[in-house]
Amino acid sequence: MDLKNLTSAIAQIAEEKEIPAPKVLETIETALAAAYKKDYGKKGQIIKAKFDPTTGEVKFWQVKLVVDESMLLEEEELIKAGGEEETKETAEGEGEKKVRFNPEKHIILEEAKQTNPEIKVGEELEIALPVQRDYGRIAAQTAKQVILQKIREVEREAILNEYKSREGEIISGIIQRIEGKNVLLDIGKALGALPKEEQVTGEFYRPGQRLKVYILRVEETPKGPMVFLSRAYPKLISKLFELEVPEISQGQVVIKSIAREPGSRSKIAVFSEAPGVDPIGAAVGQRGTRVMAVISELGGEKIDIIEYADEPEKFITNSLSPAKVLEVKILPPNKAVAIVPDDQLSLAIGKDGQNVRLAAKLTGWKIDVRGQQAPEAGLRTAEEIGKAEEKGTAVVKPETEAEETRKTPADKQREEKPVKKTVRKAKSRKTKR
Repeated sequence: MDLKNLTSAIAQIAEEKEIPAPKVLETIETALAAAYKKDYGKKGQIIKAKFDPTTGEVKFWQVKLVVDESMLLEEEELIKAGGEEETKETAEGEGEKKVRFNPEKHIILEEAKQTNPEIKVGEELEIALPVQRDYGRIAAQTAKQVILQKIREVEREAILNEYKSREGEIISGIIQRIEGKNVLLDIGKALGALPKEEQVTGEFYRPGQRLKVYILRVEETPKGPMVFLSRAYPKLISKLFELEVPEISQGQVVIKSIAREPGSRSKIAVFSEAPGVDPIGAAVGQRGTRVMAVISELGGEKIDIIEYADEPEKFITNSLSPAKVLEVKILPPNKAVAIVPDDQLSLAIGKDGQNVRLAAKLTGWKIDVRGQQAPEAGLRTAEEIGKAEEKGTAVVKPETEAEETRKTPADKQREEKPVKKTVRKAKSRKTKR
């Protein structure tokens, strides 16, 4: 075995696998110790090797644990432990940890002091072993297997630590394949998984497609480190704005809160930490170039950018944009009533209640939207809107006689017209029969 050639091999492995050279050296030493034990060691021995990459020299030691008489199992305890597996080295006796003495692993304190007078119980004594340079085929094969296994373990650990430190960031990946409902992406050194629940409804994924994704978490699996990704997580939007808006990445503009319905619409509240900096203008960019870049990455998802305010009334007013709000009343507990012009009521509520629902998520307040002339008739909370969606009913509908009387005869005729058509068709089919 030419040990001098290992120096260049260590450097090559460290560069190819992107593993620290000390870790590779530690792997080589473990493999040399395994090869030495295979040809020249005994069963139960603990062999330690030290390799010098500059000179190519290697030294070997046998490691023994220093024990005293109180740490050894008595004959009765040995008989009880004899019925168990022979590989068991320790047992519990009288609340104190005791060991079954093995001369290849343990050494009595008095005997250990002959070699090292300052050694204490529980420490390890290293006994130098003669250096051997000739190893058999089986020993060489054992060393090779140990090196490959250790290199894989070190590589997996390095990948796990690298992506673990990047949790909460966005990364660009290429879709490798689609397995069932999961999309697997090549993100460099590891494989990333985009689960069904983290995908955006309406997005189509195909192999070879490049996407920006948010790193949710990293877990160790039997197949190696698995990185779980997301396209639906709200913070994906803030990270995309950090890439496009220098004022956000530098901390001059801060994204205070985000409300998102993936694939449909989002609202973000921005605030300027630097005097003279317009937070909305910075996020939108010249002619909307910055926000359009984010929208394009999200597949056309609409984004409303509003200005954050410490006053709840102003913040709620801004959150209901693009609708105009006349007045906001704060009611305990954590409720607010927004009065809007009658012609702005539908805009404030939004399609299927989306606008007011996102505003409630953005501000953290339960928002009631009411009309200007009949505020008691236009009341809509986010909870009521959600219940209306589940039942399949219209979000904005008259609830009082006052609203019903405001309908014109033309409105009533339009509402009844589809019903009359259905009746006529039914009669015509009956006549044909």
